Amino acid sequence: MKLENIKIAVIGLGYVGLPLARLFSTKFKTVGFDMNQSRVDALMAGHDATLEVSDELLQSALKDGFACTTNLEDIKDCNFYVVAVPTPVDVNNRPDLKPLWGASETVGKVISKGDIVVYESTVYPGVTEEECLPVVERVSGLIFNKDFFAGYSPERINPGDKEHTVEKIKKVTSGSTPEVADLVDSVYNAVLINGTHKASSIKVAEASKIIENSQRDVNIAFMNELAKIFNAMGIDTRDVIDAAASKWNFIKLNPGLVGGHCISVDPYYLIQKAQVYGVLPRIMSAARRLNDGMGDYVANQTIKLMNKKGVLVKDSNILILGITFKENCPDVRNTKVVDIYSTLSEYTSNITVFDPWADVDRVKREYGIVAVDTLPKDKKFDAIILAVSHNQFAGTDWREKLNENGVIYDVKGILPTDMIDARL
Repeated sequence: MKLENIKIAVIGLGYVGLPLARLFSTKFKTVGFDMNQSRVDALMAGHDATLEVSDELLQSALKDGFACTTNLEDIKDCNFYVVAVPTPVDVNNRPDLKPLWGASETVGKVISKGDIVVYESTVYPGVTEEECLPVVERVSGLIFNKDFFAGYSPERINPGDKEHTVEKIKKVTSGSTPEVADLVDSVYNAVLINGTHKASSIKVAEASKIIENSQRDVNIAFMNELAKIFNAMGIDTRDVIDAAASKWNFIKLNPGLVGGHCISVDPYYLIQKAQVYGVLPRIMSAARRLNDGMGDYVANQTIKLMNKKGVLVKDSNILILGITFKENCPDVRNTKVVDIYSTLSEYTSNITVFDPWADVDRVKREYGIVAVDTLPKDKKFDAIILAVSHNQFAGTDWREKLNENGVIYDVKGILPTDMIDARL
């Protein structure tokens, strides 16, 4: 297959798939496929609700021939299939491969001899070759590495990040044969500014991705543990970190809530697979437990502050600023702010969740929480928790929104210290 003959279909048009498909469309004939008709309709109308692709870029791509579809017939003449679907965990934090199996069935229905399928979804080593490609074989009737070929290039999309956009990300690539690895690498290099790193195998590429997020999870867990220690000692954690960061080789990270679809999910994939091989990943498992408990910790720290100032917690009015999993983006997937809400709701039902970025209908649908995108003007609160550092939250005197003796807890450390009562 020659580079100039490549026609790409991207399966899954979410936070990862859409930006990638739009980028591919600048060099190759590209079609985006998604099962969600309303999502496809919105994209074809020129708007991306995730805000990862601007309306201007999307509409320009559509004018130049990029298209999105729910119709399998529209991607049957493609020869380079890219799978970018979610890889969640179930209620017991076990890997849920159903989206990948479904996407592999989709590929199996349209793939032809000589075609290539590349997976971008984050997985443990072995999923592509042991779980996905057998599905493609079964559905298509074709034989892997004889009739069709495969690659793996892990996504590195950072939702809401307008600096490290998809075209600037250096991508890891791999292929099921040396020749396919070279071709996959060439396809990605055709659209990336900073190039690629060609891994020695698909399993190496899979492993590289999962340790990226696992490493951050462990590092943040260490900072969260330090925060608990220093808070108990009455020492400001952020001041400690700033002092330590004056050394040239100190890695500066801050404590915080670890949510979203990557750092708080991906380690479970490696944890699960490691145990199959008889290895118990103690550090990763402990990090997950610690980080998953930080929402409850923040809520209880706030309650402790209220008690110290004589504020009755029962039936109090509380304002939570932000419910997305990170700042300046609408992504509410696996947000740990809901854990703060859940703990506080044991004491009061008078909780206002204000987030100008979040889709309040989606928040209600996914979490059963009634959020608002406009702050009530005249309402006063007994406690305010800044949970997400949206730009809109900086520069406001939140003490004006407090009742007498009210408290402010700053999870993100962005408010002036003379405004707050405590911070993580």
